[in-house]
Amino acid sequence: MATAVSGRERGAQDPTEMPYTGSDTVDEQAQQEEVEDKLKECIDNVLDKRILYTPRALPCFPSTVSVFSSAKTRQVALENLRLAFSSKMLFDFLLERRLTLTDSLEKCLKKGKGEEQSLAATVLTLLCLQMGSGPEGEEVFRSLKPLLINILTDTSASPISRQSCAVALGMCCYIAAADLEDLISCLTCLEGIFSTSCPEEGNSMPAQHSPLLQTLHCNALQSWSLLLTICPSSYIKKILDNHLLKLPLMLSSDNVNLRITAGETIALLFELARDMEEDNFYEDTDLLCTKLKALATDSNKYRAKTDRRRQRSIFRDVLHFIESGEFHEETIRFGLECMYVDSWVRRRTYDAFKEVLGSGVRHHLQNNELLREIFDLGPPLVLDAAAIKASKISRFEKHLYNSAAFKARTKARSRVRDKRADIL
Repeated sequence: MATAVSGRERGAQDPTEMPYTGSDTVDEQAQQEEVEDKLKECIDNVLDKRILYTPRALPCFPSTVSVFSSAKTRQVALENLRLAFSSKMLFDFLLERRLTLTDSLEKCLKKGKGEEQSLAATVLTLLCLQMGSGPEGEEVFRSLKPLLINILTDTSASPISRQSCAVALGMCCYIAAADLEDLISCLTCLEGIFSTSCPEEGNSMPAQHSPLLQTLHCNALQSWSLLLTICPSSYIKKILDNHLLKLPLMLSSDNVNLRITAGETIALLFELARDMEEDNFYEDTDLLCTKLKALATDSNKYRAKTDRRRQRSIFRDVLHFIESGEFHEETIRFGLECMYVDSWVRRRTYDAFKEVLGSGVRHHLQNNELLREIFDLGPPLVLDAAAIKASKISRFEKHLYNSAAFKARTKARSRVRDKRADIL
């Protein structure tokens, strides 16, 4: 997925962050009121006037001068909301303001350009995530779904706007779609976007596109694969018939992210097929494994070193799963809890939320009932101050741990260097 520019770089500030007062006793009520006042100001700024500057308008409308930067004001407000929504749970605050904010986001998506549309789509995703899968979230999704599809399929729209809309359409549908019809329509729309990266009939090489369009196709494929995880088995069978022949061809793309996403999607489809106990769903497994092995051992110097390393790591996991059916388990720790990512379905779901929430994903895993339901974590834990304090590692303990890890890493690297020297 496309990486958004950090709010710290834009000069935006999370309105939920409060300065340290130096006092041990904090008036939580006053702090909460100040946070809400800042959020209200951000929501008001998203509605900042849209007056177009023309030289002739100045004599008649002197106030025009003060609103030249209205687009910038809206962007800063949207970025502040993004930071707040991704780092805090704000359901009660947003419940009575969701319609106002939804209308504001709709105007930004309709009349905004580029960066403003992109931020509006991201804030929409986070608003849907805050509202959850109930009627409130469904209402937000239903009201803006047609607009997201229009921007996503509009080839004249800004690529970064379309990238964010691809993510928003997939995430909002995953969270709040109540009908199978909504799910299928979103899948069809996303498929129409990334399928242009598939080779045309009779051609074994993927179509050539600009990097921005390749990122769009990558985002669309990731959202499409996310929605596959909640599809009924009857629809998955159609997907297996239509796409397991096309997706391996995308492994030849010159874009590393698109290759990796295609590989992960293939592994996901294999997992879904095996879960349904489908037999002989793919006949060219040997050829596929040959391609995957080449990508897992790729050492071409014209590729960036970090790209090669990331590609080899992921395709080793994909190849191992295709051959043996075994998934490399990952442990995600947050607070006093941990979560096991033990399947491609779970990995795609976690990665999708992590991309949208950034560093706030752990806070939401602890406190967001929607995420806790999705990942089977149960109700949020209720911890007192003593339990929280006991769970924190002291600075001295962190120093000892880091020192031990550094020594172990140095020894391991020294052994590898010695082996290389012996070979030379």
